[in-house]
Amino acid sequence: MYRVAIPSARRAPGAGGSATKSCKTLLIVAPTDFVSESLVCAIEREFAWISVQQVATLADACVGFDCPVSLILLDAAQLSDVAGHSVRLAHLHPGAQIMLIQEDGRHEVSIRDVVTARNVRGVLPMNLKLDVWLSVVRLVLRGGEYFPLSLFEPMIARQPTEAATGIGDGSPHTGRHAGEADDLDDLTDRELQILGMVARGLQNKLIAAALGLSEHTVKIHLHNIISKLGAHNRTEAAAIYHERRDMLGGRGAASALRAQPLA
Repeated sequence: MYRVAIPSARRAPGAGGSATKSCKTLLIVAPTDFVSESLVCAIEREFAWISVQQVATLADACVGFDCPVSLILLDAAQLSDVAGHSVRLAHLHPGAQIMLIQEDGRHEVSIRDVVTARNVRGVLPMNLKLDVWLSVVRLVLRGGEYFPLSLFEPMIARQPTEAATGIGDGSPHTGRHAGEADDLDDLTDRELQILGMVARGLQNKLIAAALGLSEHTVKIHLHNIISKLGAHNRTEAAAIYHERRDMLGGRGAASALRAQPLA
């Protein structure tokens, strides 16, 4: 459980005029022992226009609130319930974003589950320092996203070292299938790996985090991929990948297709 040593109770209605000016609701959907009262107090102190409300389940969240809901902090254990309540939530709280809150050892989620869930903007660990935690909340309130590196560790662990595989050395793969002239063979193993992740809808920053690269390096690789394939953009390059991935054969098993599982 996240505990912050902050004295005093929550902001009293009308105290200093701040509560009466609140125009947005931050809704916490989690068991009552998940978020401490002191953390709720810290949120309302940091964001004077925010009123924090707490309910136990997404079903309980499907009601109206005095102030429009801007952000829903959802216990990661309830991620599977998002799909069943998404239509109702969108109707009652249009524009509200969902961010998972996750306590170490309480419930684990996979990157696949997160990126495919509707309207989920990231994962917020509950063991961050208070100032960092509040900064992430501010980022998401402004329309940003946050995914901790720990979420990608299972993927990173599956990547072989560059020294062992030669991936990323810039050397294009020269082998071709007999009788085939597949221009995917013009890509390096690293480029093919990145293209496979692009084809699965991952953004550059997620690819960079998963592969331990900078976002700038991913952009350079993607530029080279698009040029080599004669494509006009990443969408067209992804379409080429989907169209021709069955022709990758053993090479795909050795490099790019290894990035396919996102669990």
